[in-house]
Amino acid sequence: MAEALAAPPFPGVNPSPGLVWSIPGLREDPTMCLRCRSAQLLCGKPVCPLLLRYHAFERTLPMVQGKDLSGSSPPGVFVGRFGYPKVSFGPLLSPEHGSTELLDTPEDWVGRSVAEVVGFRTSLVRGTSPIRVTDAEKPIRLLEDLQLLGIAGESAESETRFRRPPRGHIALSDSAPPFGPSAPIDHFRLDVRRVDPHLDRLSSDTAANARTAVAELYHRGVRVSRIQRAFSVGTLGRRGRRKLVPTRWSITAVDDLLSKENLEKVRALPELGEIRVHRLTALDNRWVIALLPGIWRYESIEAWYPSTFWNPSPTEIVMLGDHEGHDGRTTYASIGGCYYAARLATSEALLRYGRQAGVVVLREVHPGEILPLGVWNVREHVRAALQEPPLRLGSLGDLLGLIRSSFAIPLPRWLLQSAVLHEARTQRRLDDWLQTEGVPAA
Repeated sequence: MAEALAAPPFPGVNPSPGLVWSIPGLREDPTMCLRCRSAQLLCGKPVCPLLLRYHAFERTLPMVQGKDLSGSSPPGVFVGRFGYPKVSFGPLLSPEHGSTELLDTPEDWVGRSVAEVVGFRTSLVRGTSPIRVTDAEKPIRLLEDLQLLGIAGESAESETRFRRPPRGHIALSDSAPPFGPSAPIDHFRLDVRRVDPHLDRLSSDTAANARTAVAELYHRGVRVSRIQRAFSVGTLGRRGRRKLVPTRWSITAVDDLLSKENLEKVRALPELGEIRVHRLTALDNRWVIALLPGIWRYESIEAWYPSTFWNPSPTEIVMLGDHEGHDGRTTYASIGGCYYAARLATSEALLRYGRQAGVVVLREVHPGEILPLGVWNVREHVRAALQEPPLRLGSLGDLLGLIRSSFAIPLPRWLLQSAVLHEARTQRRLDDWLQTEGVPAA
């Protein structure tokens, strides 16, 4: 449990107006943060995550004092999920004018540091207002503005009056990435200078279902984050079926829909005839993506080191994974949205290669990932890894040796967790038999 404090527990840090602190784990160890005071890093992280957020807020809060805010939206919108079907929604606003697209475009965050990403997220002020998700087709004025913002093609100028000055909340949540200050909206004025023509056309097409609209936008080159935004504010789908979709759900829904669309084509491709491996290290995550000969099957495994956000244990490594066979899966993956984000990235790579294959995505998360950053972290870094030239390996033994040398976690732990690697080690393919009999494979 987290507990709200009136002042930060660190010497030399002065409480800022409108900033509330929540310290994690007080029930388990009420004295840890007070004993540490960011000096000893008793939580096991290389940087104090509370101070990281504090310094990010310190750059934003002085620009949003008072109830009025004038600035640009990246464009960005947020739809909450608590209380569904009555949720909180509103714009994401920057106190700066001009082009602020980078602040809400995760496709451009690869290569950035954790501090930079936290800075992007906490620099956006969230306006909030309650609404029912079924109001998407008969929107109030504020929702009309946000639906226009959801299809905008560039940053949009705005003027906002809040009911109270925006407040920041420094809380280390296991289930949400960092966010900036927020406040209920009293009045909102928006100036959208240009809409994305593809989003505009599909938002006007009330005969196309949401799956068709999402797929067409994707094939026309609209960025996934923009499709997710339009999907979230209820501008896609058939008349009578449109709803607001909580942002977190819309991200995974679009990743799922697009990867399924890609995989319908992947399953018709020739099989990959060799082992290819892509590797990447970013944000203290180590990635190995292996493409195996044969038909489409897929697995994603995450290994979280002690003191990372999804693993509060001080000593034990936690591993979790999900997989699917050639025909896909019918249940929701236990590792959540990351499974579908990586599946989208790998399906894109197979289409580029013109081959279907078995895919194993291995992710080793080290304590440098001090905050949950969002599903984009998986999608965009797997995409980045798969853009690099692959290593071509001659045998499964070579692949296992590469996994052993790439990760700190011993190879037997990965093999124990992996269904696809187990199948590859224990089931012989017809090509293998032909080769042992001296018959050239077709």
